[in-house]
Amino acid sequence: MKLADRLLNVLEEYHTLGISEQIDYQKFYLYSLITHSTAIEGSTVTEIENQLLFDEGITAKGRTLQEQMMNLDLKAAYEHSMRLAGQHTDFSIDLLKSLSALVMKNTGGQYNTAQGSFDAAKGDLRLLGVSAGIGGRSYMNYQKVPQKLQDFCEWLNAERYKLQKEDIITAYNLSFDAHYQLVTIHPWVDGNGRMSRLVMNQLQFEFGLVPVKIVKEDRAEYIQALVDAREQESVDPFRNFMLEEHIRNLSKEIAEYKKSQMSDPINPVADPINIFTDPITERLYQAILQNDSLNYSGYAALLGVSEATIKRRLADLKKAGWIVRVGSNKTGRWGTATK
Repeated sequence: MKLADRLLNVLEEYHTLGISEQIDYQKFYLYSLITHSTAIEGSTVTEIENQLLFDEGITAKGRTLQEQMMNLDLKAAYEHSMRLAGQHTDFSIDLLKSLSALVMKNTGGQYNTAQGSFDAAKGDLRLLGVSAGIGGRSYMNYQKVPQKLQDFCEWLNAERYKLQKEDIITAYNLSFDAHYQLVTIHPWVDGNGRMSRLVMNQLQFEFGLVPVKIVKEDRAEYIQALVDAREQESVDPFRNFMLEEHIRNLSKEIAEYKKSQMSDPINPVADPINIFTDPITERLYQAILQNDSLNYSGYAALLGVSEATIKRRLADLKKAGWIVRVGSNKTGRWGTATK
């Protein structure tokens, strides 16, 4: 079966199950997009840590300020991008620079070159050459960037106008092509990967598609697909990777959703993450693995449920032997028990 047909089948099942209609699903999916996009650039902040950071302002222990600011900045950029998508705003150089300024707000810096000064934190286009690492390929001369970026915006707007809403695969391919072209132009000194993924997702939001998430575990395959497309002078390798990636991730979500709908009670065996049939209990256990020192209100805010629900689930986990209380109720923490 062709990749396009496989994706359509997976999307049909995804929508039939109503996965995206769960409470707070859109918010947590967005947080996942952000977490994986920054992880590709080296961030070690987890999804659960980002939920605490975004919703409660709680910073993660052991994470640098820079990587946490990277995630906060990308969240602000995505929120603005989604508003633009809802308004069907045309792409322009100024729009792209404003998005880049949000992406790089707290991690960008000013550069002084023979050609002049520019500020990455303000979304300024680069005035120097860049390459993909030591000995890597050099991107186009900075002098060509403004015209290439103008051509890109005109091409993208024209393709958006022609697109038929029901043509799902064409819409996805357009978003993949936009990603590939923007990262190839490499308009900024930093943040090009995040910007290319953001623009791709903005188009998907505009077209009413399920946004594509490139998970950090597939980073090497993702980069190789970009390299293959460039070397073969064809976007097909990148399109194929993106379709396969989306199919993989959606299929995993479908499998996890089906598992969560099973009615069997918790049956303690060797691996709790694989046997919890209640999604709240599973998420709570994973949250404890990430941060074992939160109180009832902290876990409730993180999971988007009431404190009473958290108290019941903690009691269930404790009774089943998956967690133990270490220390006092006020200053102690939750520890995972050995089964």
